[in-house]
Amino acid sequence: MIDDIPDPRLGEAYAHCEKLLRAGDCDRWLSCLFAPASARPHLHALFAFSLDVARVRDIVSDPMPGEIRFQWWRDALEGEGRGDIAAHPVASALLNTVNVCKLPRAALTNLVDARTFDLYDDPMPGLRQFDGYCGETSSALIRMASLILNRGEDPGGIDAAGHGGIAYAIAGLLRALPWHAARGQCYLPLEVLKRHGAVREDAVIGKASPALLAALGGMRAIARQHLAAARVDFKCIAPAARAAFLPLALVEPYLRRMETRAYQPFQTMIEIPQWRRQWILWRNAR
Repeated sequence: MIDDIPDPRLGEAYAHCEKLLRAGDCDRWLSCLFAPASARPHLHALFAFSLDVARVRDIVSDPMPGEIRFQWWRDALEGEGRGDIAAHPVASALLNTVNVCKLPRAALTNLVDARTFDLYDDPMPGLRQFDGYCGETSSALIRMASLILNRGEDPGGIDAAGHGGIAYAIAGLLRALPWHAARGQCYLPLEVLKRHGAVREDAVIGKASPALLAALGGMRAIARQHLAAARVDFKCIAPAARAAFLPLALVEPYLRRMETRAYQPFQTMIEIPQWRRQWILWRNAR
């Protein structure tokens, strides 16, 4: 618990992480409510770090400042940061969590490296590259959250984290289509677009052509395949670490909302009322 952290500055840093997460990534914040109270500050720090890195594209005018920001995070994680790290609440909380929970720094650095893709408007070539991107970001977060919950010991379920992270990432990226189109970016793999006769330009300009709609359906099918594969490995997860997988319970409800007649991928904001998300997470936590 935050109250158990002896350094008041660290307590404030963890409180800042929770506030940031609640405002910017409510699904993960809600899932943390079902974790033991002692683990929540560390989960907040991990997810707030991910949120901070994910938002870099939105706050820079061109890639170079983003690259500088990412290098700042690499230096902080590798112990080469400057004195301003102590003044950065997310960084100070995360570094304490890394030490307390024995998180692999390489996995956090790899997440930063993967997010470099966000800074540019390059196409996503194929599913192999897409899976790699999701694996270093979304899947890695599940894996590290599992380590936090299992007190640094191997929590098992590595395949569940891998597949589940990809499924969760696909749902999130499909929900974010309006934002990505607004900034001329597309995460849909060219391999999937080509398979359905769609072109990347339609996704970039926000044109919901029949072929693009078919490609989006193909992505939802891929998400469901990964979700099913993750469930096969659930039995291998240490009981203490299962709360790390709770956000996966929201994948199918989000996908179903993309299959209604009213759905317009570049105009519809796919949301689920918070009370219903809490109920879904509560039911799965039981």
